[in-house]
Amino acid sequence: MPDMLLEEACLGIVCGVDEAGRGPWAGPVSAAAVILNPRKVPKGLNDSKKLTQKQREALEPEIMDKAVAFAVGFASVAEIAELNILHATGLAMRRAVEALTVQPAFALVDGNYAFPLPCTVKTVVKGDALSCSIAAASILAKVARDRLMAEFDALYPGYGFTSHKGYRAQTHADGLLKLGPCPEHRLGWAPVRLALEGKNPMLAASAYDED
Repeated sequence: MPDMLLEEACLGIVCGVDEAGRGPWAGPVSAAAVILNPRKVPKGLNDSKKLTQKQREALEPEIMDKAVAFAVGFASVAEIAELNILHATGLAMRRAVEALTVQPAFALVDGNYAFPLPCTVKTVVKGDALSCSIAAASILAKVARDRLMAEFDALYPGYGFTSHKGYRAQTHADGLLKLGPCPEHRLGWAPVRLALEGKNPMLAASAYDED
């Protein structure tokens, strides 16, 4: 379980930042920023990928209730196409940090890329396993995006967005071949391009290649 050591090593208010949805064939990329009170850290925080959906959804309201501040930002499929996924991820992160009601002096960002944010950035490889605030951000970003993909499932039935959240899955490939892409599909991704050519998206060398 991550701890607060990284946050406490910084002089000033610290937020953790993480994203969800860089690799899917469909849907936006999301990011969350969370400032935790070190005396009110929710129990059970961990990398969102190591938690079940039920665990993430149970932790979401507790994080929101105990956090000093939190916010979630998105970058749309159109913005991903315009900017590329790396810069769209940075845009979602910046929107999340800027939406915080308390502005941080430092942002601990999961990974090794220092996105331009409105405060000093410290990258932390595997940060969602080392920092409580990054772990909390990973949970909020994941739950918010999953909820949005379930809404897209109702708008665009036939792809199975609720089950796979836009990621690589046979049901997703079958829907693409039968229906073609919907407005939430990332047309620059190799699997989606293959579907447009009438080929099996699962044959893509990479699940999320771009042009």
